[in-house]
Amino acid sequence: MGNFARGTGVIQLYEIQHGDLKLLREIEKAKPIKCGTFGATSLQQRYLATGDFGGNLHIWNLEAPEMPVYSVKGHKEIINAIDGIGGLGIGEGAPEIVTGSRDGTVKVWDPRQKDDPVANMEPVQGENKRDCWTVAFGNAYNQEERVVCAGYDNGDIKLFDLRNMALRWETNIKNGVCSLEFDRKDISMNKLVATSLEGKFHVFDVRTQHPTKGFASVSEKAHKSTVWQVRHLPQNRELFLTAGGAGGLHLWK
Repeated sequence: MGNFARGTGVIQLYEIQHGDLKLLREIEKAKPIKCGTFGATSLQQRYLATGDFGGNLHIWNLEAPEMPVYSVKGHKEIINAIDGIGGLGIGEGAPEIVTGSRDGTVKVWDPRQKDDPVANMEPVQGENKRDCWTVAFGNAYNQEERVVCAGYDNGDIKLFDLRNMALRWETNIKNGVCSLEFDRKDISMNKLVATSLEGKFHVFDVRTQHPTKGFASVSEKAHKSTVWQVRHLPQNRELFLTAGGAGGLHLWK
């Protein structure tokens, strides 16, 4: 997904046939599409949730993509990041979607509830609005527990506890946070990896929270340029991959 040069949004569906990619369908939309996830939908449904440059959250049935099955004007500005949980049999609890936007807010949506987010994390009045670049769900090991982690352009990382609707922990890694991921979403919080602009990534041990020092962490200078993405291997959470701006992929253990 992304956008055409003429400024409209596009979703393309591909299939692998005998080792070649075959374009099955191209769906054009009014606004450029920035991010998407299947995380809040079941394997049977496979609805795609997308965030666009207009601040809209849409959920599409790709079999019939003319009209979204769910639509909300979620943010005042571009939605930079999206994550889903509760579908796909990953994690307990409701099928929810989290969006992070340039307007500084992070919102959690339940597609079964129209219009209003179930949670809204925004700067208090008078506080600077920071561009939220990345969001991730975690700690969904039972029906009650769930957290959202958000990373911002100034290096802030904030961990929101959705059960208590409170900020549980925050830190700053001195550089814009490009990507965040828990090693697994559906277990008690174990490890959190954050990647940043200057080629560094940080691994936080989020099992034990110290009352004043927060979480223990280790950082590594990984790439010569921005580390855009971190992804853990689903079969083995000890392994993760980082994607660098110079085109390098690094596998870590």
